[in-house]
Amino acid sequence: MTELIQARGLSKTFGDLVAVDGIDVTVQQGEAFGFLGPNGAGKSSTMKMVAATSPPSGGELRLFGLDPATHGPQIRARLGVVPQRDTLDEELTVAENIEIYGRYFGLSRAHVRRRAAELLDFAQLTERAGSRVEPLSGGMKRRLTIARSLVNDPEMLLLDEPTTGLDPQARHVLWDRLFRLKRSGVTLVLTTHYMDEAEQLCDRLVVMDHGRIVALGSPRELIATHATREVLELRFAQDDLTGPAAAVEGVGERVEVLPDRLLVYTADGDAASAEVHRRGVLAVSSLVRRSTLEDVFLHLTGRTLVD
Repeated sequence: MTELIQARGLSKTFGDLVAVDGIDVTVQQGEAFGFLGPNGAGKSSTMKMVAATSPPSGGELRLFGLDPATHGPQIRARLGVVPQRDTLDEELTVAENIEIYGRYFGLSRAHVRRRAAELLDFAQLTERAGSRVEPLSGGMKRRLTIARSLVNDPEMLLLDEPTTGLDPQARHVLWDRLFRLKRSGVTLVLTTHYMDEAEQLCDRLVVMDHGRIVALGSPRELIATHATREVLELRFAQDDLTGPAAAVEGVGERVEVLPDRLLVYTADGDAASAEVHRRGVLAVSSLVRRSTLEDVFLHLTGRTLVD
């Protein structure tokens, strides 16, 4: 498969701050690739370098086989970029936001109008084509931002935290639109701190922490390697969980102590729950669930994705 992104020892520094610390990444044509991690992990800094808008401080980076330092305009012409925050012109109509943006790529007015109509249909915004942007819901504005980013028929779409701030329904609608894009052949590269989003959208992903890659693989591979099949969550009323943690030691493969609960990692959550009860450990509530990417991150870094 063709590698659209090739990064070797890629780094980005701001004075004494090391935002990205020598990472190696490859992204294949047609896949959905994710950067998962908490705020400050280096995801957005990486995306700006991949978008050819921020020069690397070190290492090598090739996009479509080209060097962004010398072929920035050619690279950007083949990209679609969805920034972390919407940058729509709220004084213009929904359709005008796409049409005017398309003119920046040198597209004719007739082509841009046809393309805008196609994209509004894709984004389920056709009925709002003549409406101003300002009163639109957050989900509609996000779909419009994605539609606008596709006006130049990009080979690769970069999405920085695409669903931050959206309600669950709006997030699922957006996931459906992105899935359709991937199925049409567009390569997706996204950053997120939502574990369910990464599991829903990504073929492969890297887990980042403090500017470094701490794990790489598919969501299923990462969970199988760094977690167990199930997790027993035990919540307690007291702040000090030292006693309960000692009482459940050995019930599963390992126990993680969080401020408000214990996580018991085990192959059989129901059996673990029965053993905890047999030991006389009284929790306020207990829950058996499957392991997630957040469990992977907790195991690798000692903290949750939202820290």
